[in-house]
Amino acid sequence: MSPVSVPAVGARIRQARLERGVGLRALAREVGVSASLVSQIETGKSQPSVSTLYAITTALGISVEALFEGRETAAAVGSDTVVHALAAFAADPGRRIGPLVSPGEREVLELDSGVVWERLGHVPGTDVDFLLVTYRPGGSSSGSGGLMRHAGSEYGYLTSGELVLTLGFDEQVLRPGDAVCFESTTPHRYRNDGDVPAVGVWFVASQTVQ
Repeated sequence: MSPVSVPAVGARIRQARLERGVGLRALAREVGVSASLVSQIETGKSQPSVSTLYAITTALGISVEALFEGRETAAAVGSDTVVHALAAFAADPGRRIGPLVSPGEREVLELDSGVVWERLGHVPGTDVDFLLVTYRPGGSSSGSGGLMRHAGSEYGYLTSGELVLTLGFDEQVLRPGDAVCFESTTPHRYRNDGDVPAVGVWFVASQTVQ
């Protein structure tokens, strides 16, 4: 069984924007992208990069977690979208995913610039993204090549491939078995310069752990 694609992330972004009374152009200015790109993301015509996704959720005051959990109306979800495996989860925003999550039950979010997130689990009441992250050859966390930063902290462990991490003014090459942790407010970027996918397990906490 293949992992389940997360439906209509763009529709969830639009819903959050409208609920907060934020205009399309205002959100675009806050994020630093064009209004047309935000519109394309909301309508599902384009997928955001990792950096753009974090910038949007930060501007709207929501967590990336919320994009996995929001419920969709029939009008917002296309007929070809896989939603049956998410139905039981979407009924409860405080839902638990686990304790066991098999490969076929993972929710998958494909982002721009060759990055794929697979959700490995969730404990209600926490703001932690527990992810299997894949950077395809040439993939980067920022489509524009710029550095990103967001609230919280992150912890990563690379299982295969190589990943270049730019952290502030420093650049490190992560190889299988290497681990990394840092405050996500530090400007950073990941990219895969190799010819094979780079895969790792990541924990991204929306709030800094005290």
